[in-house]
Amino acid sequence: MAGTTDARETALLERVATGEPIESAADMTDDYRDNLIHLMTMQADSELAGAFGYVPWIMKAPSTSEMLAVAQISKDEVRHARVMYVLLKELGVDVEARVQSFNFSLRVDESDIGTARAGDDARVNIFYYPIKTWSDFIMFNVLMDRGAGFQLQDVENSSYGPWRRAMQGIMKEETMHIAHGDAWLKRWGGDPAHHDEVQEALDRWYPRVMNIFGRPNSPKNALYRRYGLKRRDNDEVRRAFAAEVGELCATVDLKLPPWKPDWEQLPDDAWIAG
Repeated sequence: MAGTTDARETALLERVATGEPIESAADMTDDYRDNLIHLMTMQADSELAGAFGYVPWIMKAPSTSEMLAVAQISKDEVRHARVMYVLLKELGVDVEARVQSFNFSLRVDESDIGTARAGDDARVNIFYYPIKTWSDFIMFNVLMDRGAGFQLQDVENSSYGPWRRAMQGIMKEETMHIAHGDAWLKRWGGDPAHHDEVQEALDRWYPRVMNIFGRPNSPKNALYRRYGLKRRDNDEVRRAFAAEVGELCATVDLKLPPWKPDWEQLPDDAWIAG
């Protein structure tokens, strides 16, 4: 039996190395399948929790045109979650029972929960924080959607074919969400009447987002890369994200707040979605 397992692992790794996509559970080892489900579940739960966090801002947006924009973003996020849950269902996950068992509206009021979890779902913990102001909403688009984009770039080249193809449509919509946040960042960040408020939101959310990428050189990330489920080290993605955010904020004289990593406290791996 061990010989059969080793042969399946060898065959799978050969396909990953040559770029031949894995298309079905029949092509997977148990370890590959478990890690794939873990990552896709983190994305799916984060997409849905993010959508629910945005919904109140349909009503509270500053104009009817922005009400429509927020409604579209929320709809996109629910669609992303649905796409991911369909993929998970194909791998044997009881999706409906899972979704019904979790309180995706759960939010915490603590100023900073670090890397702690507040619920039993698999969402990245930043989705437990409430969005209290329009500047918070802007910063979610700027930081979270951008962070999701950086991490999901790896999925566009994932070894799992169905996930890779699903990301084509998701990434197009995430790009629009980022553009929405960037436009408002420049509009309000460059306006003396709102600049300080936007800076406060940046100070609040930037450290939280920097915490979600996972530790550098983590064994879990190395395993994901071995299976072609990720392509880069956690810290490589985080540094690329931070550099782009810094350049964007500098255009309207916003300053990135200090972030001092506590590597021992950061999660071994993380997955986000905007």
